[in-house]
Amino acid sequence: MRILGLSAYYHDSAATLIEDGSIIAAAQEERFTRKKHDAGFPTHAIQYCLDHAGITLGDVDFVAFYDKPFLKFERLLETYLAFAPKGFKSFKTALPIWLKEKLFQKDMLRKEFQKFEPDFDWMNKLLFTEHHMSHAASAFFPSPFERAVVLTLDGVGEWATASAALGNGNNLEMFKEIHFPHSLGLLYSALTYYTGFRVNSGEYKVMGLAPYGVPRFKDLILEHLIDVKEDGSFRLDQDYFDYCTGLRMTNAKFDELFGQPARQADEPLTQFHMDMAASVQAVTEDVVIKLARALAKETGETNLCLAGGVALNCVANGKLLRDGAFENVWVQPAAGDAGGALGAALNAYHLYKGQPRTRRDNKTDAMAGSYLGPTFEQSDIEERLSKAGAKFDTPDDDKLYADTARALVDEKAIGWFQGRMEFGPRALGGRSIIGDPRSATMQRTLNLRVKYRESFRPFAPSVLREDVADWFELDNDSPYMLMVAGVQEKRRREMSDEEQALFGIEKLNVVRSDIPAVTHVDYSARIQTVHKDTNPRYHALISKFKELSDCPVIVNTSFNVRGEPIVCTPEDAFWCFMGSDIEVLVIGNCYLRKEDQDPALKLDYKNAFELD
Repeated sequence: MRILGLSAYYHDSAATLIEDGSIIAAAQEERFTRKKHDAGFPTHAIQYCLDHAGITLGDVDFVAFYDKPFLKFERLLETYLAFAPKGFKSFKTALPIWLKEKLFQKDMLRKEFQKFEPDFDWMNKLLFTEHHMSHAASAFFPSPFERAVVLTLDGVGEWATASAALGNGNNLEMFKEIHFPHSLGLLYSALTYYTGFRVNSGEYKVMGLAPYGVPRFKDLILEHLIDVKEDGSFRLDQDYFDYCTGLRMTNAKFDELFGQPARQADEPLTQFHMDMAASVQAVTEDVVIKLARALAKETGETNLCLAGGVALNCVANGKLLRDGAFENVWVQPAAGDAGGALGAALNAYHLYKGQPRTRRDNKTDAMAGSYLGPTFEQSDIEERLSKAGAKFDTPDDDKLYADTARALVDEKAIGWFQGRMEFGPRALGGRSIIGDPRSATMQRTLNLRVKYRESFRPFAPSVLREDVADWFELDNDSPYMLMVAGVQEKRRREMSDEEQALFGIEKLNVVRSDIPAVTHVDYSARIQTVHKDTNPRYHALISKFKELSDCPVIVNTSFNVRGEPIVCTPEDAFWCFMGSDIEVLVIGNCYLRKEDQDPALKLDYKNAFELD
């Protein structure tokens, strides 16, 4: 049985294909259109999934959509009526779009499917599942657990903003929800907006900025913005927000509470904004941990799965793991709306069709390392690069790993393009830019000269799974870069009195450990454990680097510049290489040096994409 899952029309559209319960292919539409967070119908992602399986849409048994548009329309309409006449202008502007994209979405989908298959039986094959059930299914069914509690936290689905479900075998039942407008995800997005970053895009910047500040506004947030009960349930005071009726997240009363207006994107970041980031991060962590503790106590379960956009908050995830309310925590790597496509397909297979689930061992998940996107044969890579005008060598594997590891030791920025593209927002060694973590200048080099992004942004370490506990305060799998833990004490460097006295962004360039390029200002790191069975080539490269440096860790960041989706094709990688200060590019067994390339092909990528 083949089921195609889709998410679309909000942000991060995606498609995924499952066959007899196994995940065959999955990808976000943005990777193909090169439009960040593309919300359009995922035409290219669908075609990729079908091509990968060697089938047409007619060979698919069901197509499952990740939410119920009519319920979402109901929520939008009821929200307006609850606040009327406030917000009439925005309502009048939005109504035609709501009618088209929500009320008549089934007809929109039918027309899109007919472009693939004119006789597509959409009346019998098209299924819809609720938004939070899609998230929950994406987390539980691929997880390593036979039984688990599933906690979903995001902005909003149809009505739910937080939900808890219980998974057992092929069954998944929702038993608790918090409804809009009370939303932990929207609180975080409101502070994202207020600190000058883009909603649904910049939340991870707030998380990265938080360690530069102190949570001095935490009590003010808890006193005025969000009322949190001991079991983690919460309510937001709508007097301070404008997302129900307006075109902004916060309002004048919010500005008055904190003493200044929302920061504009082109205005400088100050200690105030860092403290605001630290404060909302602290509140978020408290709520997540209280929710988890209450669910553990109520259910007696030992396993927890997480999904929804808030589950991408890897700092909160790390603290949740260390809290120990649950023995095991597993986070869906595509926890946001893209992963809803996968959850919709799995819902259709296990719940709608009642199909069994492969028994789990609490160790191995079904995501195949999240390497579910397109891959390219060596001959195809060489042909594509030659057509682009690239100059390259084609060493065998041993020389390729040795040359790349030596370039890392020489502190070069390297584009690493291997195997299948990752599904989800993180590059995991398939489409990555890598560097030497021991370099005191690597973080600044990658941020300013390669990625063209804010200097405060941290980078993640990729570490051999067998060595993780020797370098970090973690001895668990973290293959999807969704857990934050501290650098081991023995790897830290004692700071001088002068360095300890630094405040805010001044902390940035202080060397804190043996691996400063991946050690954040609070001695933490967002860890990716690299496993030989899911990514043997990346594992082999890091092992070779370890031979040369006695360090089993490398810097890993996504292969793109700011505002650009992660590269998908060899051509995408080559042009990003030529448009930035990446010095070496490795695609399959093709090895490219910047100095060997035709200078006429050099591009200016610094302003090539709209900033995120």
